[in-house]
Amino acid sequence: MSLARRIIACLDTDGARVVKGVKFEGLRDAGDPAALAARYDREGADEVVVLDVAAARDHRPTFVETIRRTAGELSIPLTAGGGIRALADARAVVDAGADKVTVNTAAVRDPALLTELSDALGSQAVVLAIDALARAGRWEVCVRGGRQPAGLDAVDWAAEGAERGAGEILLTSIDRDGTQSGFACDLVAAVTGAVGVPVVASGGARAPEDFLRVFEDGRADAALAASTFHDGLLAIADVKAFLAARGLPVRQA
Repeated sequence: MSLARRIIACLDTDGARVVKGVKFEGLRDAGDPAALAARYDREGADEVVVLDVAAARDHRPTFVETIRRTAGELSIPLTAGGGIRALADARAVVDAGADKVTVNTAAVRDPALLTELSDALGSQAVVLAIDALARAGRWEVCVRGGRQPAGLDAVDWAAEGAERGAGEILLTSIDRDGTQSGFACDLVAAVTGAVGVPVVASGGARAPEDFLRVFEDGRADAALAASTFHDGLLAIADVKAFLAARGLPVRQA
């Protein structure tokens, strides 16, 4: 039996409020994270991801209180990240109620962090977040909120991250982020073909067909959306009904 595809709601925050922009720029306020998380729980999301998108750029401490408030509203898994630089940061987020932690900038700077987190928390709780920018026929990893090229190939880095202990890859196309122009299925397919762990596709969702395409063509295990859900352009239940009608297994609320 095929595993059910997951539909995930993402809450990008500035630490306390949900924000959303286009290609990681022009951030606008989109609401309270705990309230939005409760809404997505009711609407049938399989998971919620909360990311402090400015933590690595601003060198701000991990947003533990926001995670605690958000976790209190959820009956579904919660993934949290942003500013996690050490095991102590990850433990604080898990103690606040997160089921998984994501690392991005800190893992690029010190890949051994992935192994340390995996050994301590279990690989199922460690998510390697990769922000990728298309460059001359390849995808380059960017860090610090997508603002700084890291000089790494995204596909190679995903494979190395999985080998070092990451149990999941959260893959965001910077080129598609907030554009509602569809997922970067070629990027997703390249990464899913290189790793043996689940891949969550992020960036560009607008219509149910976008989710179908990234599951079929990109072979993603899960797909994530933010502004499309925040702005009411698409309902999670409608996405799941569309996928189920086309034979893709999805989790029912």
